[in-house]
Amino acid sequence: MTLRPDAVRIVIVGMGYVGLPLALQFCRSGVSVTGLDIDAAKVESINKGTSYIRHITSSEIAQATAAGLFRATTDFATCRDVSSVLICVPTPLDGHREPDISYVLDTGRAIAPHLSRGCLVVLESTTYPGTTDGELREVLEAGSGLKAGVDFHLAFSPEREDPGRTSSTVKTIPKVVGGLTPACRDRAAALYGRAVDRVVSVSSCRVAEATKLLENIFRSVNIALVNELKVVYEAMGIDVWEVIEAAKTKPFGFMAFYPGPGLGGHCIPIDPFYLTWKAREFGQHTRFIELAGEINTAMPEHVVRVVSRALNDDSKPMRGSTVMVAGLAYKPNVDDERESPAYVIMKKLESLGATVLYNDPFVPVIRPTREHPEFAGRRSSPLTTPVDAIVIVTAHDEYRTFDWAALPCPVIDSRNAVAARPMKYYRA
Repeated sequence: MTLRPDAVRIVIVGMGYVGLPLALQFCRSGVSVTGLDIDAAKVESINKGTSYIRHITSSEIAQATAAGLFRATTDFATCRDVSSVLICVPTPLDGHREPDISYVLDTGRAIAPHLSRGCLVVLESTTYPGTTDGELREVLEAGSGLKAGVDFHLAFSPEREDPGRTSSTVKTIPKVVGGLTPACRDRAAALYGRAVDRVVSVSSCRVAEATKLLENIFRSVNIALVNELKVVYEAMGIDVWEVIEAAKTKPFGFMAFYPGPGLGGHCIPIDPFYLTWKAREFGQHTRFIELAGEINTAMPEHVVRVVSRALNDDSKPMRGSTVMVAGLAYKPNVDDERESPAYVIMKKLESLGATVLYNDPFVPVIRPTREHPEFAGRRSSPLTTPVDAIVIVTAHDEYRTFDWAALPCPVIDSRNAVAARPMKYYRA
């Protein structure tokens, strides 16, 4: 990795699961990147060349920093006199399940005083249509005294990061770009064109924002469908997993989605509600999306009912029993537990009087979370710990090869992860 004489200098705000991989890809393309984050621990790790995200190696970071292409800071003044500022900060839901874009707007306010003429600002955080050319534009203009589309460029390009996926990378996943003006769009497309194989330009920021919502609403609705069918087919004595495997042999008109214990991650459980909330402003009701949300949100309760039945079959009550939750991460083989249904299941089990342990080879200690701070500091227990029941919530590879058949307690499998089934095996 060599610093080129004509290297572009950019700032990426937010060094999490989206911002850090994006920064490294720009560095590989010869772009000089400053990672900006309010978390001093992340900044220190980057500058030391060490990784804090499992699927990103320390050597990748060290190579970029040693080449002089990558550094990190907590100082927003670093946004002064750079060609571009990319915003990759969280957009969660608040306590009322409504969009919380405070991180985006606070970042905009912090950037604005340092914004220079000709700079490009790109929002990557998933949000509802109108955020970029509305609220974000307003705070940038108010804080800088500059006009978007005239004095500085403004665009939206949705992140498409999928932690743990090896078949696609930041470089190979097409990048959708929409701008406040055609010139803004073209400027953003040119920047991303340095780092990714394909840029897909669309007519506006709002189209780009709506594109990301469609992608994740599509997944949410289809997962809800198979989750509902799971419960229906279970009542009929039919294995939904076998049905899906048979259906996906059709070479057209079918795409396989799989049931589970509920939705997790930073996108699918959250993004559909951004559109639902915004649609009300236009007098529209997103009944299909809301129904899908209801079904998916009900899945942890279904899992807990199966755990209760398994314990009852084993002549044990829920109250006083010890239950192991196997898998805290929201998807296999990653250390990302954001919005994980495991937290909801743990909370429901404890509310019924169970003692709850967890195991996750990728999450040895539970970090503080916005939604479930009460679990922070708990440590992963060995799978061999004597318990009254185990419920598999995440299909880590380690669980697929583990000898569950040797366990005397009931095993409740919500992910079809068990090949050699024990005598006391339950689907959830």
